[in-house]
Amino acid sequence: MGQALRDHYRDRVFLMTKIDGRTRKEATRQLEESLRRLQTDRIDLVQHHEILRYEDPHRIFNEDGAHGALVDAKKAGKIRYIGFTGHKDPRIHLHMLEVAWENGFRFDTVQMPLNVMDAHYRSFEKLVLPELVQREIGVLGMKCMANGLILRSRTVTPAECLRYALHLPTSVVITGIDSIQILEQALEVARTFTPMTASEVTALLARTAKAAAKGHFELFKTTSVFDGTAQNPAWLGEEPEHIQAVMPS
Repeated sequence: MGQALRDHYRDRVFLMTKIDGRTRKEATRQLEESLRRLQTDRIDLVQHHEILRYEDPHRIFNEDGAHGALVDAKKAGKIRYIGFTGHKDPRIHLHMLEVAWENGFRFDTVQMPLNVMDAHYRSFEKLVLPELVQREIGVLGMKCMANGLILRSRTVTPAECLRYALHLPTSVVITGIDSIQILEQALEVARTFTPMTASEVTALLARTAKAAAKGHFELFKTTSVFDGTAQNPAWLGEEPEHIQAVMPS
């Protein structure tokens, strides 16, 4: 990918990547590694990845946290925009936005699951999406089929999954492409896209309500199967030092 960007495509693409590091040191290392591997001197969007835990926002905005590394990189012209991703719980996303606001920072983008199942269970669409639209923050919708898990419910088709995600007020819908057939499927939905009517949305959500009720087809919310940083905690960097209170004698 780096060779293709370097030789042909860098000025024709909007390039983004993600970092897991929560400390300034680890975030800087991961960012520099991305720049080196992508063979470029700038990345358009870098996002703090997998904001899954309530402690993540404060670790990132700590004095020695990853936020400082990305701000420094932006000042140096290495990145243009800063965002964050997560798939666990909409309330953690809201907490990240609150902590950023408390630190005088407004994210450029937020990436989160948006799909027909999410509308029924711990819904990013209902809790986070309106906040982002109001604040004019870019919305990156992901997991519209949840790596195929949603299709196993046999309540919805791939085209319906894509169209539902596209009808929401998103900046971009991210969908996995692992074959030419899947690529053509996504392109066809985009080419023929028309906004869903209220009655179409109601019918689709009614059809998926029972299957979606307990998150059985959104394992990224209900299990740790999709949590790369839970399985590889070293990616986050060192834990911050804790100050121990000294009781007077």
